[in-house]
Amino acid sequence: MKKLYLLPLLLATTLPLVAQTYLGKQKDIDQILENIGKFSASVVAGDYDKIAAAYTEDGKIFPNRRDIIGGRAAVRQYWVLPEGVRTITHKITPVEIKVRGREAYDYGYYEGTTRRANGEEVSWRGKYVIIWRKVGKEWKIYLDIWNSIDG
Repeated sequence: MKKLYLLPLLLATTLPLVAQTYLGKQKDIDQILENIGKFSASVVAGDYDKIAAAYTEDGKIFPNRRDIIGGRAAVRQYWVLPEGVRTITHKITPVEIKVRGREAYDYGYYEGTTRRANGEEVSWRGKYVIIWRKVGKEWKIYLDIWNSIDG
């Protein structure tokens, strides 16, 4: 009987960590979620062509402490890592996805680990916002902004 009073406390402290809001047609939400997973897989694989293909032709990125970078070719070049550096984990966790016609947005958190050329591993995490556009039947990233929440 005593354990019942802990249930509301447990729910109150854990639900905010997993609460997600997805609004829109389920097939659109599913495709965006699938694209998010493919993007992370491409980053880990170092497949810069697939990373670039995730963006619209006129897509733009807003990297932390950098100018806006626009156009698929320039966006691809941004993602190319120096020789010997590799992203070994990459995860995107959307908090909200909202589809409105042929545009959508999602925001949430990202995290990952990079292995430097000297073998040192560095973990990082942050928050992001993505504006998606439906190009034909496929959802592509139009605007992508992120920044670190680590020191």
